[in-house]
Amino acid sequence: MRAVVQRTGWSEVFVAGELVGRAELGLTVLLGVGRGDAEADACYMADKIANLRIFADEAGKLNRSVLDVAGQILAISQFTLFGDCRKGRRPGFDLAAPADTAKLLYERFVQELRCKGVVVACGQFQAEMKVTLENQGPVTILIDSKKCF
Repeated sequence: MRAVVQRTGWSEVFVAGELVGRAELGLTVLLGVGRGDAEADACYMADKIANLRIFADEAGKLNRSVLDVAGQILAISQFTLFGDCRKGRRPGFDLAAPADTAKLLYERFVQELRCKGVVVACGQFQAEMKVTLENQGPVTILIDSKKCF
């Protein structure tokens, strides 16, 4: 599983011009599910992201998590995080999980975050979405459950 995690003042997602999800201060997470990913990957990513210390403390150090600041998360499924651009100019998506598997693991990720007490808004799986956000910092972190980077 791969994630792009952005610290945001707010974020929202629209499908066909209709608002389907909005989060206030917290994180915007673009989540890709890869072939071979399992529930353990979803649980690992939820724990890592919920506890990721990328919010400033009183001294200005990045020492607080989204849980510490009572922040929210907008979680967007994004299979293109597994796009392979090493050959040619058009990405291949063979490394992305099939849609049915990806949906189950994306939903498990969201469930795990909610179990930790995080308010989570979501995009719409397999929809063309427009995501708008206010990146604070900017702070953007890449995470891979297989620790490839």
